[in-house]
Amino acid sequence: MVFSSLLFLFRFLPPVLLVYFLVPRRGRNLVLLLASLLFYAWGEPVYVVLMLVSTIVDYCAGRAIAFGRRRGRAGIARVALGCSLVINLSMLGVMKYADFAIGIVNSLTPLSLAALHIALPIGISFYTFQTMSYTIDVYRGEVPAQRSLITFGAFVTSFPQLIAGPVVQYKTVAQELSGRRENTADFAEGVRRFTIGLAKKVLIANQLGEVFDEIAATQTAHLSTLAAWVGIAAYTLQIYFDFSGYSDMAIGLGRMFGFHFLENFEHPYESASVTEFWRRWHISMGTWFREYVYIPLGGNRCTLAKQIRNIAIVWFLTGLWHGASWCFVLWGLYYGAILVLEKLVLKRALRRLPAALRHGYTMLLVLFGWAIFAYPDMADGAGYFRTLFGLAGRGLCDSGALYLLLTNALLFAVAAIGSTSLAARAGRRLEAQAGAALGAAAEIAFLAALLVLSVACLVNASYNPFLYFRF
Repeated sequence: MVFSSLLFLFRFLPPVLLVYFLVPRRGRNLVLLLASLLFYAWGEPVYVVLMLVSTIVDYCAGRAIAFGRRRGRAGIARVALGCSLVINLSMLGVMKYADFAIGIVNSLTPLSLAALHIALPIGISFYTFQTMSYTIDVYRGEVPAQRSLITFGAFVTSFPQLIAGPVVQYKTVAQELSGRRENTADFAEGVRRFTIGLAKKVLIANQLGEVFDEIAATQTAHLSTLAAWVGIAAYTLQIYFDFSGYSDMAIGLGRMFGFHFLENFEHPYESASVTEFWRRWHISMGTWFREYVYIPLGGNRCTLAKQIRNIAIVWFLTGLWHGASWCFVLWGLYYGAILVLEKLVLKRALRRLPAALRHGYTMLLVLFGWAIFAYPDMADGAGYFRTLFGLAGRGLCDSGALYLLLTNALLFAVAAIGSTSLAARAGRRLEAQAGAALGAAAEIAFLAALLVLSVACLVNASYNPFLYFRF
């Protein structure tokens, strides 16, 4: 089940909200837990057990760490933390990377091990990182151990951000798990945010996805250079509206239930450097790797050689986190190399360039990054790159590419503008000029129109993918 579906919008969410607000406050975490388990089981009933095992392991580990710290027995705390990390990473490794590792072994040795063909559990990368952040923070003394298994289970399984993030650290919602106070203002803001996210996903991302899929389905030898650039531009905008739209929906749902999840995107395509881009894109993942990998390795408070090593490790792991494929590893190392270059060489030079050139430099490198990311088969990806640079394919231009570009020109324009802060600034300016009451009425009408259009598109939709669904 995904948020951008009629099943979720009309058959799951309304009764869950009704029951949630009817029960006394002390029972709402239980309602959220049960609803989340139902949400997850709808698509993958078998893997509910895996998620429950992770929940129980980390709940017990947190209590054991707290016991060890309270009694001054550091060994108990270390063992409990170690068990938590080993069990979580082992489950993630087997479920997500076993076949990848088997392929590497088979290619490097005479062995012919059979692939396991394990279906990847939805959202395992997200909830594994969340539960590990809890035990690490309890070990560090940054949060107390959660005493209620139901409350901790509601945190781990919370359906608003379960399958696609943002990666919610326990310490950012610890107080709200036990003492949140839902109110109409938060609920209204949640509805607004959810509606905008739904529109971004259904009205923009899905349409761009169809453009890219049409081009990606064509062999690179049959693509023109223009077609390749149209395709990667479509994918670049699609993945932003797809993932940021889903994050908006998750944040909006959280607000409806009284949670204030941190932002996950901050108009990353406005960035003037790749370093800035990664401060604005998938913020929760970047924060996780910074706090739990980069800083413990020494961060930037060490020698230059070790700083480069730390960046390389973080970006190797970032690429691998996205999927068990060499293209994701290459994608991570590509960004790691650029970030090192910006840190050591390009930082001062970029500051001297006009803003337009800095932005152009950044977006060109981001486009190339998405071209790596979009093709799990690296041979296909290499062919696509050759076509991008006019070194293969059917020449510079063809009628099919021109047709795609012209018929989707308005879509590209809306997406390009919508990926910036321009639309939000224009909306605030109009609201200020119109007055509070008229501005609020206009916003409600606009959101209602977005919701109606999104639902209308979903009624007959046969194309409704989600790019981060199985990360």
